[in-house]
Amino acid sequence: MNITSTVDHTLLKQFATSEQIKTLCEEAKKFNFATVCVNPVHVKLAAEELNSSEVKVCTVVGFPLGANTSAVKSFEAKNAIENGAGEIDMVINIGAVKEGNWNLVEEDIKAVRKACGETPLKVILETCFLENEEIIEACNICVDAKVAFVKTSTGFGTGGATIDHVKLMKSTVGDNALVKASGGIRDAQSAQAMIDAGASRLGTSAGVAIANNATSHESY
Repeated sequence: MNITSTVDHTLLKQFATSEQIKTLCEEAKKFNFATVCVNPVHVKLAAEELNSSEVKVCTVVGFPLGANTSAVKSFEAKNAIENGAGEIDMVINIGAVKEGNWNLVEEDIKAVRKACGETPLKVILETCFLENEEIIEACNICVDAKVAFVKTSTGFGTGGATIDHVKLMKSTVGDNALVKASGGIRDAQSAQAMIDAGASRLGTSAGVAIANNATSHESY
């Protein structure tokens, strides 16, 4: 698997400027990344910048805490798609997971899944806060909701993707969903390790460094 084709080239800093978004898009086109991942306010600009390319626009919903209501998350998703988003990454209701309110977790995901229609939905579990049993149950709910990906992290929590969590998520979802690893992936070696563990997509702000590093190593 070509590493660059798995990258969601990410800029989710609250102080990101329009010029930085334009640069992000140019880099994504140059290296043929899968998407650029930006905050909702930048979706329309990114879509315009990528209009003539195969790179999609990905955006985040309920980000980074997952604590918005399902109605708000659903509106965010619909609005982002109207503005040109081709993929949606939503944050799970982490508090509901921690208290074992699985009905609320399921309803939240299914509401956003419905709002997305044919647009692929990734569900961010924020694994740094979860026990393995919670990760497994959350993954099973995601499979039932027919989401496209389960994703490890926002990058705003206390930790990012780990090999063990990626393996656990992939073994749980099997062929019923894909896995996106995000958080702390900064070079080609760590990127390849996540792919080897079962990730099909990588969320990283270090896409350019990874691409440059990958082309200098035959093993990548």
